[in-house]
Amino acid sequence: MNIRKRIIEDLQLRGKRVIIRADYNVPLDDSLQITDDTRIRSTLPTINRAVDEGAKVILCSHLGRPKGKFDPKFSLAPVAKRLQRLLGKEVTFAPDCIGAAVEGLVAKMQPGDVMLLENLRFHPEEEKNDEVFSKALASLADVYINDAFGAAHRAHASTVGITQYIPEAAAGYLLKKEIEYLEGAVENPVRPFVAILGGAKVSGKIGVIENLGKKVDKVIIGGGMAFTFLKAMGLEIGQSLVENDMLDFAKGVQDHAFSSGVKFYLPVDCVVAASREPGAETKIVPVQEIPKGWYGLDIGPASVKLFSEAVQDAKTILWNGPMGMFEVDAFARGTLAMAHSVANAYALTIVGGGETALAIHRAGESESISFISTGGGAALELLEGKTLPGLAALPNRQA
Repeated sequence: MNIRKRIIEDLQLRGKRVIIRADYNVPLDDSLQITDDTRIRSTLPTINRAVDEGAKVILCSHLGRPKGKFDPKFSLAPVAKRLQRLLGKEVTFAPDCIGAAVEGLVAKMQPGDVMLLENLRFHPEEEKNDEVFSKALASLADVYINDAFGAAHRAHASTVGITQYIPEAAAGYLLKKEIEYLEGAVENPVRPFVAILGGAKVSGKIGVIENLGKKVDKVIIGGGMAFTFLKAMGLEIGQSLVENDMLDFAKGVQDHAFSSGVKFYLPVDCVVAASREPGAETKIVPVQEIPKGWYGLDIGPASVKLFSEAVQDAKTILWNGPMGMFEVDAFARGTLAMAHSVANAYALTIVGGGETALAIHRAGESESISFISTGGGAALELLEGKTLPGLAALPNRQA
């Protein structure tokens, strides 16, 4: 599919100051070392394009939730260091994202130079989409490129406000790719189209279930949300996670699937534990035999087999949400097994970011997936059919 928004290739960048909104909200360990630099690597094509064109490249991002004030543990300094290594050239690190000191550094930039601004969220005005803050950011550059898919569902100063004060704006390569895969899969999928939905809660995926339910050929439900569906069918689910106010919705989704010819899969067995504590007694039981007081925490081997067979003939697979409490080894098998099944399918495979991306990574299957989204919340909203504010703020391409 062709993205309707203007993209970086549509603009002349030579000699211009180009501010690129990236998503460098990367995981850091206790010693502030980056543990996964996927998000940094994924912005390299856009940065390199601007550098090659002879632009002065100014990068901006948020990291974590510093709540509007300076906090050294949320500094982007480690990102500047990693970027320098990945780009193979010097990256200047600015002490702030607006103000006289930053303006002075920008004024000294030469074509091809790269600078990273300090965390946008050290200013409360960023999340408030404040007009004065937006103008201050915009004053640093002539061109704005949004390449931060992970933040495109937020109406913040650096994703929305800034676009009103910079004459030229466009999407970067990463944003373009995310839209093409996620919107393209839903709007015009190669069939059979299978959606695998997991994670804890039905309520967090209502929009996705409703939107995709009309478009898929098969839907597979796993994770904590499966127990709401099982309870809606009248089964005993013990102490498993359940949303009682979602029971009617779950029943309606299932009824709609059956009436419209969509194949609907729920777990047939699960791994249950006497408690949620590590080392608690576990066993595998059919879903009809979950003991009272026990917790369902993963799909069982029969469910893995059933779900794996369901994706075998797929031509498009979209997966969002783990199959169980996969952060605990004892309950990770279902999710990891599905990661292998999805990776081995002869299909276009798309993984919605967040925990699912982490699971794919842990299973060692990242290279075998067609596309792994960098944005959890943004991917969900796009799959719900919602308009992302950061995308809506960009101009459309000229017809």
